Amino acid sequence: MTQYRAYRRMHARSERFNQEGWLEAWTELDAGGFRYEIVSERGSDGVRDRVLKPLLKREQELVARGDADLAGLTLANYEFEEAADKGDGLRYVLIKPKRKDVLLVDGRMVLSQDGRELLRVEGRLAKNPSFWTSLVNVIRQYERLDGVRVPVSTESIAKVKLAGLSRLEVRYEYESINGRPVSLSARQTSLEAR
Repeated sequence: MTQYRAYRRMHARSERFNQEGWLEAWTELDAGGFRYEIVSERGSDGVRDRVLKPLLKREQELVARGDADLAGLTLANYEFEEAADKGDGLRYVLIKPKRKDVLLVDGRMVLSQDGRELLRVEGRLAKNPSFWTSLVNVIRQYERLDGVRVPVSTESIAKVKLAGLSRLEVRYEYESINGRPVSLSARQTSLEAR
């Protein structure tokens, strides 16, 4: 995927403080960089201002610096090792980051039985994002839309000092991928799968 336009729905919740916030934004990536436009937000100002908006800003900064490739599932970033067959019709590949980085996950990839389709990545961030946040567990789901494999959701649970367990969910609804509109049938199939 070299460019896209997607509607992003973000939700974060702090269990200890019983606070949550939502944000919806149009996001775009192309040769000009990553841009976003927040179209709706509600819930806790603190959650939106300290969690959700900084995530979008950080992504924009990573792309602007040319660091987006540092997160890719590539040999430059990971060591890969086939895991034992669980008999569930899926293939598992252990992924070990080659460096401590908040962009990398220490865990596994879940592939289709033939190994051609990436279904999800799950594990713990290789490095804590901050002194305040630790033990970040991530599950990122992927789907093929009109021939292109794209992330469709990310869920994470983190241990935050003072705030306890905090949850983040991000869902993506693609309007276009690589300069082509996503077909209505692909959009409907993706929404029904979730």
